[in-house]
Amino acid sequence: MSAHTTQHRTSRAALDAVAKVSTGTFIDGQWGEAASGARFDVVNPATEEVIATVADGGPEDAQRAIETAGRVQKQWAATPPRERGEILRRAYELIMQRQDELALVMTTEMGKPLAEARGEVAYAAEFFRWFSEEAVRIGGDQTMTGDGKNRIMVSKEPVGPCVLVTPWNFPLAMGTRKIGPAVAAGCTMVFKPANLTPLSSLVLVDILIEAGLPRGVLNVVCTKKASSVVGPWMSSGIARKVSFTGSTEVGVRLLEQAAQHVMRSSMELGGNAPFIVFEDADLDRAVDGAVAAKMRNMGEACTAANRLFVHRSVMSEFSRKLAERLGALSVGDGAQDGTDVGPLVEAKALDKVQELVDDAVARGATVECGGSRPDRPGFFYDPTVLHGVDPDSKLMSEEIFGPVAPVIPFDSEDEVLELANDTPWGLVGYLFTQDVDRSFRVSDALEVGMVGLNTGIVSNPAAPFGGVKASGLGREGGRVGIEEFLEYKYVAVPRG
Repeated sequence: MSAHTTQHRTSRAALDAVAKVSTGTFIDGQWGEAASGARFDVVNPATEEVIATVADGGPEDAQRAIETAGRVQKQWAATPPRERGEILRRAYELIMQRQDELALVMTTEMGKPLAEARGEVAYAAEFFRWFSEEAVRIGGDQTMTGDGKNRIMVSKEPVGPCVLVTPWNFPLAMGTRKIGPAVAAGCTMVFKPANLTPLSSLVLVDILIEAGLPRGVLNVVCTKKASSVVGPWMSSGIARKVSFTGSTEVGVRLLEQAAQHVMRSSMELGGNAPFIVFEDADLDRAVDGAVAAKMRNMGEACTAANRLFVHRSVMSEFSRKLAERLGALSVGDGAQDGTDVGPLVEAKALDKVQELVDDAVARGATVECGGSRPDRPGFFYDPTVLHGVDPDSKLMSEEIFGPVAPVIPFDSEDEVLELANDTPWGLVGYLFTQDVDRSFRVSDALEVGMVGLNTGIVSNPAAPFGGVKASGLGREGGRVGIEEFLEYKYVAVPRG
């Protein structure tokens, strides 16, 4: 059903909240239209209605944005760290004051239930609070050479203008996770939000302006054609760093472009998270963890439990309990009370999930619950548990990005570790066991950047988020998050 023929169902409150969002390009402190005059639609995935149009930027807009960032960099870098930190602190407070309104905008443009959207707003705000405190803690070092003849003075400086590219699944938090450390470090920015969910990102601009961010420090260009904007930024010779969250395929292309100008690169890419339940696990706790790791954001997360490996002796009981939990969840418009699971972000995502489920079933998997789309407008998919999935199924090697939990049996620790690590990705792994020795042994053996031990949630602004192998480079958040935006400078000073 097209967005233009669907009966109007987005609430007046939601439309009013969306209407307050600035939807132009934001360059050198000014909102404006794209040079081409083009705009693109933003669709509510729960109703398939167009809820807004946003300026569709191109190469000319991109060039103005990066030139502005380059021109302003020196002045912004000289701003006192305390001043930069106070801007972020004020932005944190403004976000929290507007938590309900921001959550409604997010739910309307990407679908997640309001309660979950409120949680993301708080999570997003915390990155600004965290990095407001890190701004004044940028350190250095002083020592001497081994022969005692020279002092070694080490300082840290902003890396320079940064290219920031964010995904659609956490549209507010992914913006703050990149903008926060860039502001704290003293870097100017050009920012391209995801075209499926630009509104939550654009809200940040007005908040940062109100918080006192100087003109030209942050420049934002949305577009339907990412290469037309990001390409000029990467080839400009002005940008000194790129921070990208998205698919491994696109990340590889950006790394190739970054190499041409020897740009610093942070890449938070795809995942294929194993979720391992050993025979001695507390099954109720493991089910709780599986619900958290699988159903956050309708399964549309790079940290989502993608492959649930359960010891054969407890697989049936675990599958039954998980199916009971997921089957009881209410599917519907995230803006309505009582909704547990919202829609997927677009029709293409829905088709992919159904294709992966159909393939697994064709290979012998049993559908414990779900397995189909509800008969209604919107991009909905019923929470699904697949029991006894064949390891050769397509969903074993592809990110599902939907509310589908495939359960695969295993018999031994060595076997499950081989299965868990048999993937190009290595973002996060989860394991449930009450054996202390095994918990550390398996944590060490998992080829991932993060481990959830008896928990299904690993994301936190205070922790270094990132992966290994094809899941990316660098870390976001934690004490190391700001280091990605800093360069070291060493001065040698003779003694005496």
